[in-house]
Amino acid sequence: MEFAGKSALVTGAAGGIGTTLVRRLRAAGAQVAVADRLTDGIEAEAHLPGDLLDPTYADALPQRAADALGGLDIVVNNAGVITRGAVTETSDQDWSLSLGVNVEAPFRICRAAIPIMAANGGGAIVNTASCWGLRPGPNHAVYCMTKAAIASLTQCMGMDHAHQGIRINAVCPNEVNTPMLRSGFAKRGFDPDTAVAKLGQTVPLGRIAEPEDIADVILFLASDASRYVCGALLEVNGGKPVS
Repeated sequence: MEFAGKSALVTGAAGGIGTTLVRRLRAAGAQVAVADRLTDGIEAEAHLPGDLLDPTYADALPQRAADALGGLDIVVNNAGVITRGAVTETSDQDWSLSLGVNVEAPFRICRAAIPIMAANGGGAIVNTASCWGLRPGPNHAVYCMTKAAIASLTQCMGMDHAHQGIRINAVCPNEVNTPMLRSGFAKRGFDPDTAVAKLGQTVPLGRIAEPEDIADVILFLASDASRYVCGALLEVNGGKPVS
Protein backbone atom coordinates (compact mmCIF):
# COMPACT_ATOMS: atom_id res chain seq x y z
CA MET A 1 0.00 0.00 0.00
CA GLU A 2 2.60 2.47 -1.21
CA PHE A 3 0.16 5.40 -1.27
CA ALA A 4 -1.76 4.63 1.92
CA GLY A 5 -2.92 7.86 3.54
CA LYS A 6 -2.22 9.90 0.39
CA SER A 7 -4.75 12.00 -1.50
CA ALA A 8 -4.47 12.50 -5.25
CA LEU A 9 -6.11 14.60 -7.96
CA VAL A 10 -6.01 13.18 -11.50
CA THR A 11 -7.18 15.13 -14.55
CA GLY A 12 -8.07 13.41 -17.80
CA ALA A 13 -9.28 10.57 -15.57
CA ALA A 14 -11.63 9.12 -18.16
CA GLY A 15 -8.91 8.59 -20.77
CA GLY A 16 -6.79 5.52 -21.39
CA ILE A 17 -3.88 6.51 -19.16
CA GLY A 18 -6.15 8.24 -16.66
CA THR A 19 -8.38 5.26 -15.91
CA THR A 20 -5.37 3.00 -15.49
CA LEU A 21 -3.64 5.50 -13.22
CA VAL A 22 -6.69 6.01 -11.02
CA ARG A 23 -7.16 2.26 -10.62
CA ARG A 24 -3.51 1.74 -9.67
CA LEU A 25 -3.40 4.67 -7.25
CA ARG A 26 -6.45 3.37 -5.42
CA ALA A 27 -5.10 -0.19 -5.39
CA ALA A 28 -1.96 1.19 -3.72
CA GLY A 29 -4.01 2.85 -0.98
CA ALA A 30 -4.56 6.40 -2.24
CA GLN A 31 -7.80 8.32 -2.09
CA VAL A 32 -8.42 9.82 -5.50
CA ALA A 33 -10.40 12.76 -6.89
CA VAL A 34 -11.07 12.42 -10.60
CA ALA A 35 -11.53 15.28 -13.04
CA ASP A 36 -12.73 15.10 -16.64
CA ARG A 37 -15.65 16.31 -18.69
CA LEU A 38 -17.53 13.17 -17.65
CA THR A 39 -16.48 11.00 -14.73
CA ASP A 40 -19.41 8.56 -14.69
CA GLY A 41 -18.32 4.99 -14.21
CA ILE A 42 -14.92 5.82 -12.72
CA GLU A 43 -14.45 4.33 -9.27
CA ALA A 44 -13.02 7.09 -7.07
CA GLU A 45 -13.50 8.80 -3.73
CA ALA A 46 -14.48 12.13 -5.32
CA HIS A 47 -15.86 13.08 -8.73
CA LEU A 48 -15.16 16.61 -9.96
CA PRO A 49 -16.44 16.79 -13.56
CA GLY A 50 -16.01 19.94 -15.59
CA ASP A 51 -14.34 21.68 -18.50
CA LEU A 52 -10.64 22.45 -18.14
CA LEU A 53 -11.09 25.30 -20.62
CA ASP A 54 -13.09 27.08 -17.92
CA PRO A 55 -10.55 29.05 -15.85
CA THR A 56 -12.82 29.12 -12.81
CA TYR A 57 -13.11 25.33 -12.83
CA ALA A 58 -9.36 24.78 -13.25
CA ASP A 59 -8.47 27.33 -10.57
CA ALA A 60 -10.78 25.67 -8.05
CA LEU A 61 -9.91 22.01 -8.69
CA PRO A 62 -7.07 21.56 -6.18
CA GLN A 63 -9.00 23.09 -3.28
CA ARG A 64 -12.12 21.12 -4.18
CA ALA A 65 -10.06 17.93 -4.22
CA ALA A 66 -8.42 18.80 -0.90
CA ASP A 67 -11.80 19.53 0.66
CA ALA A 68 -13.30 16.29 -0.63
CA LEU A 69 -10.36 14.08 0.37
CA GLY A 70 -9.15 15.84 3.50
CA GLY A 71 -5.85 16.87 1.91
CA LEU A 72 -3.86 16.94 -1.30
CA ASP A 73 -0.54 15.14 -1.65
CA ILE A 74 -0.41 14.30 -5.36
CA VAL A 75 -1.57 16.09 -8.50
CA VAL A 76 -1.35 14.49 -11.93
CA ASN A 77 -2.05 16.83 -14.82
CA ASN A 78 -2.81 14.01 -17.23
CA ALA A 79 -5.42 15.64 -19.49
CA GLY A 80 -4.25 16.49 -22.99
CA VAL A 81 -5.31 16.96 -26.59
CA ILE A 82 -3.51 16.40 -29.88
CA THR A 83 -4.04 18.70 -32.85
CA ARG A 84 -2.28 17.76 -36.07
CA GLY A 85 -0.96 19.81 -38.94
CA ALA A 86 1.40 22.63 -39.80
CA VAL A 87 0.75 26.15 -38.55
CA THR A 88 -0.93 27.03 -41.84
CA GLU A 89 -3.43 24.22 -41.26
CA THR A 90 -4.17 25.18 -37.65
CA SER A 91 -7.47 26.89 -36.87
CA ASP A 92 -8.09 29.38 -34.10
CA GLN A 93 -10.18 26.70 -32.42
CA ASP A 94 -7.29 24.21 -32.55
CA TRP A 95 -4.96 26.84 -31.12
CA SER A 96 -7.27 27.75 -28.24
CA LEU A 97 -8.07 24.13 -27.40
CA SER A 98 -4.42 23.03 -27.41
CA LEU A 99 -3.14 25.89 -25.30
CA GLY A 100 -6.13 25.73 -22.98
CA VAL A 101 -5.92 22.03 -22.14
CA ASN A 102 -2.19 21.34 -22.54
CA VAL A 103 -0.75 24.50 -20.99
CA GLU A 104 -3.19 26.88 -19.30
CA ALA A 105 -5.11 24.27 -17.29
CA PRO A 106 -1.97 22.63 -15.83
CA PHE A 107 -0.59 26.09 -15.07
CA ARG A 108 -3.75 27.07 -13.20
CA ILE A 109 -3.95 23.76 -11.34
CA CYS A 110 -0.29 23.90 -10.30
CA ARG A 111 -0.63 27.52 -9.21
CA ALA A 112 -3.56 26.60 -6.97
CA ALA A 113 -2.14 23.29 -5.71
CA ILE A 114 1.32 24.48 -4.68
CA PRO A 115 0.18 26.64 -1.73
CA ILE A 116 -2.06 23.82 -0.47
CA MET A 117 0.81 21.35 -0.60
CA ALA A 118 3.30 23.79 0.89
CA ALA A 119 1.04 24.42 3.87
CA ASN A 120 1.02 20.68 4.57
CA GLY A 121 4.74 20.05 4.20
CA GLY A 122 5.03 19.17 0.54
CA GLY A 123 3.73 16.90 -2.20
CA ALA A 124 4.30 15.68 -5.73
CA ILE A 125 3.03 17.04 -9.04
CA VAL A 126 3.39 15.08 -12.27
CA ASN A 127 2.67 16.79 -15.57
CA THR A 128 2.25 15.02 -18.90
CA ALA A 129 4.56 16.47 -21.52
CA SER A 130 5.76 14.51 -24.57
CA CYS A 131 8.87 13.44 -26.44
CA TRP A 132 7.43 15.65 -29.17
CA GLY A 133 7.86 18.68 -26.93
CA LEU A 134 11.53 17.89 -26.37
CA ARG A 135 12.37 17.20 -30.02
CA PRO A 136 9.70 18.54 -32.38
CA GLY A 137 8.36 16.26 -35.08
CA PRO A 138 6.65 17.08 -38.37
CA ASN A 139 3.04 18.18 -38.87
CA HIS A 140 2.21 18.71 -35.19
CA ALA A 141 3.33 22.30 -34.77
CA VAL A 142 0.95 23.49 -32.07
CA TYR A 143 0.98 20.17 -30.20
CA CYS A 144 4.78 20.20 -30.06
CA MET A 145 4.78 23.81 -28.92
CA THR A 146 2.33 23.17 -26.06
CA LYS A 147 4.24 20.13 -24.86
CA ALA A 148 7.50 22.09 -24.98
CA ALA A 149 5.80 24.77 -22.90
CA ILE A 150 4.61 22.38 -20.19
CA ALA A 151 8.02 20.71 -20.13
CA SER A 152 9.76 24.04 -19.56
CA LEU A 153 7.17 25.12 -16.99
CA THR A 154 7.74 21.85 -15.14
CA GLN A 155 11.49 22.43 -14.96
CA CYS A 156 11.02 25.99 -13.73
CA MET A 157 8.47 25.02 -11.08
CA GLY A 158 10.65 22.11 -10.03
CA MET A 159 13.43 24.53 -9.13
CA ASP A 160 11.19 27.21 -7.66
CA HIS A 161 9.24 25.01 -5.26
CA ALA A 162 11.67 22.28 -4.25
CA HIS A 163 12.48 24.19 -1.07
CA GLN A 164 8.82 23.79 -0.07
CA GLY A 165 9.06 20.02 -0.24
CA ILE A 166 7.16 19.88 -3.53
CA ARG A 167 8.61 17.73 -6.29
CA ILE A 168 7.38 18.68 -9.76
CA ASN A 169 8.28 16.43 -12.69
CA ALA A 170 6.93 15.44 -16.09
CA VAL A 171 6.49 12.19 -17.95
CA CYS A 172 7.23 12.44 -21.68
CA PRO A 173 5.63 9.60 -23.67
CA ASN A 174 5.78 8.88 -27.36
CA GLU A 175 2.79 7.10 -28.95
CA VAL A 176 0.45 5.33 -26.51
CA ASN A 177 -2.28 2.82 -27.37
CA THR A 178 -5.21 4.86 -26.05
CA PRO A 179 -8.73 5.54 -27.32
CA MET A 180 -7.53 9.02 -28.35
CA LEU A 181 -4.82 7.56 -30.59
CA ARG A 182 -7.17 4.98 -32.05
CA SER A 183 -9.93 7.50 -32.77
CA GLY A 184 -7.36 9.67 -34.54
CA PHE A 185 -6.49 6.78 -36.85
CA ALA A 186 -10.17 6.08 -37.48
CA LYS A 187 -10.88 9.72 -38.35
CA ARG A 188 -8.14 9.56 -40.96
CA GLY A 189 -9.59 6.41 -42.50
CA PHE A 190 -7.19 3.86 -41.04
CA ASP A 191 -8.06 0.63 -39.26
CA PRO A 192 -6.90 1.30 -35.69
CA ASP A 193 -5.64 -2.25 -35.03
CA THR A 194 -3.61 -2.33 -38.23
CA ALA A 195 -2.27 1.19 -37.70
CA VAL A 196 -1.22 0.48 -34.11
CA ALA A 197 0.54 -2.72 -35.19
CA LYS A 198 2.43 -0.93 -37.98
CA LEU A 199 3.36 1.88 -35.62
CA GLY A 200 4.73 -0.68 -33.19
CA GLN A 201 7.14 -1.90 -35.87
CA THR A 202 8.86 1.50 -35.73
CA VAL A 203 9.65 1.13 -32.02
CA PRO A 204 12.90 -0.58 -30.98
CA LEU A 205 11.07 -2.44 -28.20
CA GLY A 206 8.65 -3.76 -30.82
CA ARG A 207 5.39 -2.12 -29.74
CA ILE A 208 3.97 1.24 -28.82
CA ALA A 209 3.29 1.96 -25.17
CA GLU A 210 0.22 0.69 -23.37
CA PRO A 211 -1.45 2.96 -20.77
CA GLU A 212 0.06 0.83 -17.99
CA ASP A 213 3.57 1.63 -19.21
CA ILE A 214 2.98 5.34 -18.70
CA ALA A 215 0.92 5.01 -15.52
CA ASP A 216 3.72 3.05 -13.85
CA VAL A 217 6.19 5.86 -14.51
CA ILE A 218 3.73 8.44 -13.19
CA LEU A 219 3.33 6.35 -10.04
CA PHE A 220 7.11 6.27 -9.65
CA LEU A 221 7.33 10.06 -9.96
CA ALA A 222 4.51 10.49 -7.43
CA SER A 223 6.04 8.06 -4.93
CA ASP A 224 8.80 8.23 -2.36
CA ALA A 225 10.89 6.03 -4.66
CA SER A 226 11.60 9.21 -6.65
CA ARG A 227 12.24 11.33 -3.58
CA TYR A 228 15.36 12.92 -5.13
CA VAL A 229 13.85 13.47 -8.58
CA CYS A 230 12.78 17.07 -9.09
CA GLY A 231 12.27 19.16 -12.24
CA ALA A 232 12.92 16.11 -14.41
CA LEU A 233 11.52 15.30 -17.84
CA LEU A 234 11.37 11.53 -17.99
CA GLU A 235 11.03 10.06 -21.49
CA VAL A 236 9.05 6.84 -21.88
CA ASN A 237 9.39 6.01 -25.56
CA GLY A 238 10.48 2.39 -26.02
CA GLY A 239 13.70 3.67 -27.55
CA LYS A 240 11.92 5.36 -30.45
CA PRO A 241 13.12 8.84 -31.45
CA VAL A 242 10.66 11.48 -32.62
CA SER A 243 10.24 11.23 -36.37
